[in-house]
Amino acid sequence: MTIVHTGGCQCGAVRYRATGEIGFPHLCHCRMCQKAAGNYFMPLGGVKWANFSFSRGEPAWFQSSETVRRGFCEKCGTPLFYDGSSDHISITLGSLDDPQGLKPRLQTNLARKMPWFGELDGLQHDTAMDMTPDEETRIAASNHQHPDHDTDVWPPENRP
Repeated sequence: MTIVHTGGCQCGAVRYRATGEIGFPHLCHCRMCQKAAGNYFMPLGGVKWANFSFSRGEPAWFQSSETVRRGFCEKCGTPLFYDGSSDHISITLGSLDDPQGLKPRLQTNLARKMPWFGELDGLQHDTAMDMTPDEETRIAASNHQHPDHDTDVWPPENRP
């Protein structure tokens, strides 16, 4: 049985499909990935171009270095891909419809890793800032984010 991974951007303008195993799932801590993700690291995993296709739209590309271009949704800004000019494309693992299904196995570029990163699990949890069930329901009712599965049409025609 062939594994199929689907994913896309937050607004649904760009959707993709990858078949087979996503290799080298990792967290990259390099400064370029930090900037591209707007975060402390970028989770990535690769799939061969031959096993990859766009199912909706096309990403915009930013040439972040001589050998690397990064794909993102030009409508909502979601970082989606890292293309290092090889036989595969790296997918941002958070853009997968099932990101829990692919656990990173290693880290790269640790020289730029935040020195306090290992302390994050010890941070205090401020339960007063958690959403209540009513808040979650209100947000879900007005959510413009694409669902975590392929759709025939997006955005929905009855969207306000």
